Amino acid sequence: MNEAAAVLTGNEDPVLESEFMQEMVKQMRAIDTYDTYEGWTPARILDPFVMTKERRQEIPVIGDPDEITMSRVKAFYNAISSLIEKECGLMAIPMINLSHEGFGRAVITVGKLVVMDKTLRDVHRFGFKSLSKMKDEADKLLSVALEIIGKHSDVAGL
Repeated sequence: MNEAAAVLTGNEDPVLESEFMQEMVKQMRAIDTYDTYEGWTPARILDPFVMTKERRQEIPVIGDPDEITMSRVKAFYNAISSLIEKECGLMAIPMINLSHEGFGRAVITVGKLVVMDKTLRDVHRFGFKSLSKMKDEADKLLSVALEIIGKHSDVAGL
């Protein structure tokens, strides 16, 4: 990503202080094996998740996701899993199965219980209109998962 293409310029967005966004930064740093993100602000690290109208138009409608995009998808669901673990104290395991064309499924299990099941399409265009929208989606998935765990705690504990 070059500087000119960045949508987010600094840490001015208050949503960056949320627990989910902090976890997203941790997940992105964890997959950064070459220290590319060293010295980067959280806004700059999370910038590729923001899919503006202009960015979406630059990506072809039909395409295969690259490894970088797939790693961002994994980081998103890993962050949700990590927050599930923090909330309920049980290990949450994300599983992502994608075809080379960018179609598949993301599942998070806790014990023997499936707490999240999301169909993925057009992964090569994975992103959100804003960081706030990404946080809202994650919060929605997290709350549903925690509700399911609460209702079926006996299965989640297996």
